[in-house]
Amino acid sequence: MEPVDQAPPITFADFLKVDIRLGTIVAAEAFPQARKPAYRLTIDFGPAIGLKKSSAQITRHYQAAALVGRQVAAVVNFPPRQIGPFMSEVLTLGFPDESGEVVLIGPSLPAPNGGRLF
Repeated sequence: MEPVDQAPPITFADFLKVDIRLGTIVAAEAFPQARKPAYRLTIDFGPAIGLKKSSAQITRHYQAAALVGRQVAAVVNFPPRQIGPFMSEVLTLGFPDESGEVVLIGPSLPAPNGGRLF
């Protein structure tokens, strides 16, 4: 994997503009229309935000059925993005492994859906 340049410094106010929340995957299914292998996820972010959909290229390390019930972090305040016939509403977050494949991030202990990263 190629090294990535470090992003330029930002202020704490800049950080607060990115709304990263915790949610629980309640549904995951194959997304055969995507250009790269992906799943269509439905994620529950609690009563204030509700259910949101996300396209995630995470098929290398995860099986769809095993994702249900898993808590993940996602950016919830980006504009929705059309991916083929699917509208992705949130960006599910992860880190690249040695091969550049996505490894999901989430809490080490259960936490309430909708909690904001700080």
